[in-house]
Amino acid sequence: MIIMASAALIHNVALFFDRGTRSVAEAERLMLAVERLAGDFSSARFVARRTEEGKAAVAFAGEQASIVFVSAGRAASGPLDDDLISLAVEQDGEISRLLRRQATWPGPRARFEDVMTKDPVVLIEGKLDISFLFGHFAPDGALAWSASWASERALPRYVRLNLRDRVTGANLLGEADFVIRANAPAACGQADAAVACLSVATSIPGNAPDPKGQVR
Repeated sequence: MIIMASAALIHNVALFFDRGTRSVAEAERLMLAVERLAGDFSSARFVARRTEEGKAAVAFAGEQASIVFVSAGRAASGPLDDDLISLAVEQDGEISRLLRRQATWPGPRARFEDVMTKDPVVLIEGKLDISFLFGHFAPDGALAWSASWASERALPRYVRLNLRDRVTGANLLGEADFVIRANAPAACGQADAAVACLSVATSIPGNAPDPKGQVR
């Protein structure tokens, strides 16, 4: 009886220890994913691209389940060193995954559809509802949110990641708002634009640097 009771106690301790360890590991993985996203969004580039209709737009396209944008590369400066970052929510049964892929950005003549991203990395996964929202300043200075950002001539000011546990309904991140730091006006995204155009960026309402850091 003593041996059986001891075995049951050890089993319960091991079970709760495993659950606790797993919870800590999941929390650490989530924080690493948030740091990765913060780094990507904070290095977003204000560059132009061609849309499917042949129009010029800023190199940022976002929907609730996917985002594609150009990020500053880690190598020497130059358009060929920029990265194209792809974030996509993919479903596998009840499991949702946020995958990050990347590729070298060929330049403003390229279309997103013509660039093949690779090296998929799972940032977040689980029985979760994962979605994005895009924040910008309205003419009256109020912060407004939209579910998509496509064919715009300016970058969004913020990207919000919504992460909700599908079982408990808990919001795991609260309001995780990532700041887009490339605040140049659209004209600066043109290949022949003068460097002087960058000086007017902070004069545009809502484009002043955010003192709160990368994530609120």
